[in-house]
Amino acid sequence: MILMKKIQVFTVMLLIVMVQSGLVRETLGHPCGRTFLSALIQLVPCRPSVAPFSTLPPNKLCCAAIKILGQPCLCVLAKGPPIVGVDRTLALHLPGKCSANFPPCN
Repeated sequence: MILMKKIQVFTVMLLIVMVQSGLVRETLGHPCGRTFLSALIQLVPCRPSVAPFSTLPPNKLCCAAIKILGQPCLCVLAKGPPIVGVDRTLALHLPGKCSANFPPCN
């Protein structure tokens, strides 16, 4: 319960920083531009699996979010600015671990 609260606080802080810095506006030309913030929020259940040095497998909520968002939106997030506390390599392996065999991002 405490971990989920910390994750929620982290996510909100991250979103505030991204909006203030203009990083969100850079994605508006992409089909997922309108859902960039909601995509990040939907992926909060994946946070324990993508934390640096994590060995935790993605949970059911994480995998459901991965499959719903789809490859284009995940690529936008993967190619975007680094997200503090997220190991990009672990994040890029989530679709495979969730049996959502998307093609690699270009």
